[in-house]
Amino acid sequence: MRRVAKTTDTMDTIDKVDTVETGRLAYLPVSLFGSVMALCGLALAWRLAATAFGLPAWIGEALGAVAAADFLVLAVAYGIKCVRSPAAVRAEFAHPVAANFFATPLISLLLLPAVIVPYAATLANALWLIGTVAMSTFAWLIVSRWMSVRQQLAHATPAWMIPVVGMLNISIGGAALHLPGTHAVGVFALSVGLFFTIPLFTLILSRLIFEEPMPGPQQPSLMILVAPFAVGFSAYLEVAGRLDLYASSLFYLAVFMFAVLVPRLVRLRSAAPFHTSWWAVSFPLAAMTLAALKFSIHQPSWLTHAFALATLTFTTLVILSLAVRTIAGVARGDLRDLTL
Repeated sequence: MRRVAKTTDTMDTIDKVDTVETGRLAYLPVSLFGSVMALCGLALAWRLAATAFGLPAWIGEALGAVAAADFLVLAVAYGIKCVRSPAAVRAEFAHPVAANFFATPLISLLLLPAVIVPYAATLANALWLIGTVAMSTFAWLIVSRWMSVRQQLAHATPAWMIPVVGMLNISIGGAALHLPGTHAVGVFALSVGLFFTIPLFTLILSRLIFEEPMPGPQQPSLMILVAPFAVGFSAYLEVAGRLDLYASSLFYLAVFMFAVLVPRLVRLRSAAPFHTSWWAVSFPLAAMTLAALKFSIHQPSWLTHAFALATLTFTTLVILSLAVRTIAGVARGDLRDLTL
């Protein structure tokens, strides 16, 4: 016998199958790999801040180690879910919104190399190559699905940004390596990511304006709208190798969206109970922090330095809070409740 439970892992309701044999892992959402992305981004930000502002270097290295451990734990746990609860995985992948979060483990494979390359260059190269092929294939698959099956406007949520705009992370991860051809691959990924940002952002903004507001537990995903511009700025800077007018424009767009969405995030903290979906805010914040630090290095002033350090502090506190609340919930056996 099995029972089917309803869950709102992202924007809508999807079926997940739980049985006596599968246990709690049937409710493990693939979107939790977003925590790996966030920790990688924060580790790179602290590493850059240590160089630019003389902050403790061990913080970035410790965050990098936690990110690697987090990826290993989630990879094993989700692998068990794939074996024991294949119906739950298929339901998650078939969902028009939740399917986009399958890009999060692939993006993790693209960011981890930049974190571990000082310690294991060969492994970093291998992970980036695997992540690049897998990310490109997944982006192709999602775009093909969009063009082959009629989509509902209500499903056009910020999560749609992840599969194709996530291609931008190929440029960031590749820049830290010394493989031949990484620049050309970076240009390809940058082109795809920035091109799809325009129509997707327009479509999602249209849905937000003309459709019903998203439910409270799904509001954190709005922060994803910062990511295309923040990650795009970092990716462009790595590929172009200079801060020009276009790069500055991407950064200022990221700052504007950040200013629009952060107040909503602060209000949400007291208006909605904690869910694993809250991790959707983490990587965009880390990407914004990394972009702010890079911009402050290229355009040094008291204002850019203050903004970079303020976002670094804010993002660190947010991710620490998310980690503590998630670990506490899992330790209590509340994984199912955290994903409902």
